[in-house]
Amino acid sequence: MKAARNGTKDGLEKTKLAMIRKVSFLQRKESGEGKDDAGYMDVSVCDLKHPPPQLCPMPEGLNSQQVVRRLILSSIVQSENSYLDSLKRILQEYQKPLLEPQNLILNHKKVRQIFYRLQEIHQCHSMFQIALASRVAEWDHSEKIGDLFVASFSKSMVLNVYSDYINNFTNAMALIKKACMSKPVFLDFLKKKQASSPDRITLYGLMVKPIQRFPQFILLLQDMLKNTPKSHTDRLPLQLALTELETLAEKLNEQKRLADQEAEIQQIAHSVGDRNLNKLLNSEQRQLSQCELLTEIVYGDKGQVLKSKERKVFLLNDTLICANVNLKGPPDISSLVPLGPKYTVKWYAPLLQTQVVEVGQDSLQSRDSVITARRHSSTSNTTGKMFLGPPRLYQELEELQHDLAVVKEVSLLVGTLNGTYQNLNSTVSQDWCLALQRLIRLKEEEIQSANKCHLRLSVPGRPDKSGHPVSIMVVFNTPSPLSKISWVNRLHLAKLAQRQENTLGWESPEEDGKKKGPFSCPLLTCRLPVFSSKTHTLKLEAALHSPSQYSLLGFCTVSTSLPQGYLWVAGGGGSSNHGQVEIFSLNRVTPRLVKTVPLRAPVLCLEYVKEPCPSAEEKEAEKAQTAAKIGNIICVGLQDGSIHVYSSVDTAVQCLLTLLNVDSSPVLCLKHSLAFLFAGLANGKVAVYHRRTGERLWDVDSCRLVSLGSQPVCSLLTLEEAVWASCANRVTVIQGSSLHTESFQAHSDPGYSVSHMVRSGAGVWMAFTWGSSIHLFHTETLEPLQEVKISSRTAHLTPGQVSVSSLLICQGLLWVGTSQGIILTFPVPTLEGIPKITGRGVMSLNAHCGPVDFLMSISSTLASDLLRRDPVLNGSDEGNVRGDEGGQRLEQSSYTQDSQAPPPTEEKPKRLLLQYRLHSTCQLPGKVLTAQPEQGSPRAPRNSLEHSPENSSIYEVNEDPDVWVRGWPRERVKEVEPRRSKVTSTAIFSGGRGYRRIAQTASVDPCSDSTENTLLVWQLPLTLSQ
Repeated sequence: MKAARNGTKDGLEKTKLAMIRKVSFLQRKESGEGKDDAGYMDVSVCDLKHPPPQLCPMPEGLNSQQVVRRLILSSIVQSENSYLDSLKRILQEYQKPLLEPQNLILNHKKVRQIFYRLQEIHQCHSMFQIALASRVAEWDHSEKIGDLFVASFSKSMVLNVYSDYINNFTNAMALIKKACMSKPVFLDFLKKKQASSPDRITLYGLMVKPIQRFPQFILLLQDMLKNTPKSHTDRLPLQLALTELETLAEKLNEQKRLADQEAEIQQIAHSVGDRNLNKLLNSEQRQLSQCELLTEIVYGDKGQVLKSKERKVFLLNDTLICANVNLKGPPDISSLVPLGPKYTVKWYAPLLQTQVVEVGQDSLQSRDSVITARRHSSTSNTTGKMFLGPPRLYQELEELQHDLAVVKEVSLLVGTLNGTYQNLNSTVSQDWCLALQRLIRLKEEEIQSANKCHLRLSVPGRPDKSGHPVSIMVVFNTPSPLSKISWVNRLHLAKLAQRQENTLGWESPEEDGKKKGPFSCPLLTCRLPVFSSKTHTLKLEAALHSPSQYSLLGFCTVSTSLPQGYLWVAGGGGSSNHGQVEIFSLNRVTPRLVKTVPLRAPVLCLEYVKEPCPSAEEKEAEKAQTAAKIGNIICVGLQDGSIHVYSSVDTAVQCLLTLLNVDSSPVLCLKHSLAFLFAGLANGKVAVYHRRTGERLWDVDSCRLVSLGSQPVCSLLTLEEAVWASCANRVTVIQGSSLHTESFQAHSDPGYSVSHMVRSGAGVWMAFTWGSSIHLFHTETLEPLQEVKISSRTAHLTPGQVSVSSLLICQGLLWVGTSQGIILTFPVPTLEGIPKITGRGVMSLNAHCGPVDFLMSISSTLASDLLRRDPVLNGSDEGNVRGDEGGQRLEQSSYTQDSQAPPPTEEKPKRLLLQYRLHSTCQLPGKVLTAQPEQGSPRAPRNSLEHSPENSSIYEVNEDPDVWVRGWPRERVKEVEPRRSKVTSTAIFSGGRGYRRIAQTASVDPCSDSTENTLLVWQLPLTLSQ
């Protein structure tokens, strides 16, 4: 116990010692994995000798952050005590009675299998609680907690114990379920234990808590870090603790995902009679990419929904499986432990022959194939309301367009009338046209809404009698638009993974024998040639993404295409003294070149400046100004020392401003903050341009120079209002407003200049012009934290001859481009902790023939309208259009009924009565054109908007959708809308000379074209965030 307590107390000192020696925690863990497991001992902890931690009363004179930190510490203590009590309950109330020799309720071997590794988990947290009690007792003197978490949960023993428990969890639940069904005594035992517990938690509710433990720790430490000042001694240990816990949680989540995937596949395999499918399911290569409970919809001949049935759809490597689900089970057992469903495979189809079809795009299918929708013929007439499915929506749209053309012709004929009539004149006919145009807009929105939650798949069926292939249209209703987007994206990525360049796209270390998850590595989407001029050769220098939303892309296309916007690729030099920018449109399925911009000097760098969100005062000032808005801007740094500032509006390129530096030194790098533009120059200086308040562009005369040394400033990195600038082997932190500088040494050798810097969380990774090592530094203390040698990570890199030519951090991956054209990725944490490299990484087998000139990530957020599932019209007294699971239901009254009139004896045919702007025709000149007697038609007051018999053919459907949504004002809609999720599409671009495939042996494949500039494009799965 004393050793454990001392080991946690000096955890921070050991952490600092490891930093000074430049030995990473990963390397220490790799060398001592066996020792951690061998050192485990089952030690009983006495509660009397080691009481639970208890926080003393709060002293006076604490500031607000100290008070909050004490409250968070109290939450940690309470949470850990509750967790340990749950573990004790499992061991004392369930495992111990079942293992008693005289107790024959359940086989003792099965009992040990059910509670496998729980004793070790309890022991780990008992030791942690002892150290926590010591730390809580001295909290008011030290206020340190982060190093305790690092020392307690960075050991491989914790990972191994929790991994074994999680891998066994599904098997344990299956054993409990089987025992409940076969042994009533065991079922009664569980019921009595639950009934006697004060909180009525089942055994399953207790056993699932270890799976949820580390996410709870992460949330508590995040709150603690937010309330810890930067100068506090506990800040770095907290960041390191977050790193350790995030890494541990990610590994455990992956273990849980793989275990669940294996259980699902085994469930399918048990119900399959087809030999080929059974062989696929039992293959070691198969992976489950996605599975979800969807609703299959069957339509009738008229488009009405005849039947809907829940199906479980499974997406494997190269196969799509649809299965029937049976969730029935004894209710007394299902209340104690979740019952796994039983599946019956209905059909399966090869993935490459399965197509996603949007509503109205059936014509895109092959003409040689026969498309038959899954329908049930019905000879009986449908009465009452008709349920219109998505296949009928385009037909209805065509009917509305036809009616609009007819009404326009009628309007022309009405204009030739000699008489003047209130309800038949040019004003009324024009109002009909406006109403029909509005209905067409609503029908288009209805089609888009139908696409949002209807997954239409064309799957191959049996050939017809003549031998022609037949495609069957299967329609699934997804729980939400987000689910539909996820399915379309996963189907697209699964097909990409079947390409030759992606089947063996990444090489993992030999010692990493664990199975990789689907899409765990980025997928190569396409290769894009740039600067393909035959007259002169240009060198790639930089690229950036100018995002934009393209409304004409379909729902499925948005889910599978690259992030929308325009890609700027710049370069120059080589055999030419000029520069060039090529602009590619990403608003299509494949990128295409749309514009080329020649420049007078080679381009060395690019910087994208997003338009800031204006404040309320700035919005009022903009309303008073008549000048056009600038929008997003792009800065281009040239070799002649000038910076050109362009407007970013689609493909329009307009130079708004040219900035110069006094020395006319080449601009090697550009970065911006909210008020400043920083330019790294080749003469060792940084030019700082200031932007005045309320202006978008920088002041030409505001240039100030900060001298860093005699070597070029190769890299800039913006951190809030400061910028990190590298010159030779030193990095200088420049404060934008005061230009105050603070520098530190990044490498001990002056010949190793810092060439690249990227930031994630509280760390900055740096690469150098020589050598294959990358270094990690803390953003707050500027201390070195980790050093990784890239050349030792793969046999395809030649030690001593390779250097790092580019760096990028994106979505938890550190991308490293090398001088030999090879790209490696390393997993890094994504939270507020330290972005340590926590794995051995993987190497791409798709490489360039020369150095990787740049690595760039692009991303765009899908429009929020795509994620909103709501009916186009809301109900009213006159009419209603409601959304239904199977389609859209249309119901409209045909006339206005007087409140005192008796109800109609027979149902009138359903039809729309048009009115767009006119509320009444009584104000129009002329007499009423009606077949009723004049005395039986009381005239409404002239100022009344009441519908009277003479204008009953005019019917108001709703207000204009630009002003009203679902019958509510826009302001009210915003108030009731819940916080929506944000779906982000991401892709990675690498630029370099040529393209080559690396063989898995030591030999290297020849390059396809070593002289052509090429962009390699990788696509990542869609991500969801708030």
